[in-house]
Amino acid sequence: MIIALDAMGGDFAPVSTVEGAILAAKQANHKILLVGQEQSILDEMRKHSKKYNLKSLNIEIINADEVIAMDEHPVKAVRQKRNSSLSICANLVASGKADAFVSMGNSGAVMAAALFYLKRIEGVLRPAISTFFPTMEGNCILADMGANVDCKPEYLLQFAIMASLFYEKIVGIKRPRVGLVSVGEEPTKGNALSVATFELLKKTDLNFIGNVEGRDIPRSKADVVICDGFVGNVILKFGEGLSEMILKLIKKALKKHPFAWASLPFLWLAIKDLRKSVDYTEIGGAPLLGVNGISIVGHGSSNAKAVKNAIFAGVRAVEQNLVYEIKEAIAKYNKVIE
Repeated sequence: MIIALDAMGGDFAPVSTVEGAILAAKQANHKILLVGQEQSILDEMRKHSKKYNLKSLNIEIINADEVIAMDEHPVKAVRQKRNSSLSICANLVASGKADAFVSMGNSGAVMAAALFYLKRIEGVLRPAISTFFPTMEGNCILADMGANVDCKPEYLLQFAIMASLFYEKIVGIKRPRVGLVSVGEEPTKGNALSVATFELLKKTDLNFIGNVEGRDIPRSKADVVICDGFVGNVILKFGEGLSEMILKLIKKALKKHPFAWASLPFLWLAIKDLRKSVDYTEIGGAPLLGVNGISIVGHGSSNAKAVKNAIFAGVRAVEQNLVYEIKEAIAKYNKVIE
């Protein structure tokens, strides 16, 4: 399998992306195309030459003269920078030279590049950015996470179809529970968007459990949580900040109590398990659902571990033939909104 990695995408690129590619290539024999400014990539790879036998790794560097920055206008940047690392990655998948591409860069630009080069799956109205979110019993998947801040009920219906299928294929849970974010459990609660979407979801044979409130998400009430991109991005960023705050408060509290601090070696395994359960680097990234090719969107502040896991997220999506499965599901369910 061939995975194209945007080596220049992310807050810590190319340091994190190059190391992540090396870790992934060391763990499995999938070919990784490191796309970016060649000299910068080579400089980073040399730093790892003493630790790893780089010649044995299935990594190829593809030069890209341009870079799309995190703060650039997504659509404008993709149109103007055809030779950017992100655009080349998307084009490699579109031309069949790579099976998937991964980027930890500007998420809006990733979506723009995927739409420009890969196009939408036939019948898909809007692609959705999905991501895993930690819960008391493992994790759920949230969609949309920011690709579409203004939505119609039909968009949310398709997000539910695609995210439910993704959860079933990648996580392995059949008929995952689908919940719609709202301000109350009753069908009539919420704004016009959520009320209308509720009625559409009722007509499907998805395992729709109804509305879920914000507190229900970490309580593991639903496996698939659906909302528009504005709400989803707020939930995601709040969750990241909350988990970071909790871990820091635990550390701060332990320092205040000498006996508790002395017991830290005995608590360390439990603390490591807690950190792992809320650590986005364990997941790495999630696919942009609805585009005609596998496009994995990672966190902008990803470290090497997150990059490595994002690469394997792309591998799993290809192995499960996710694009074809979504195409079939959308064709089946589109009659609901006709």
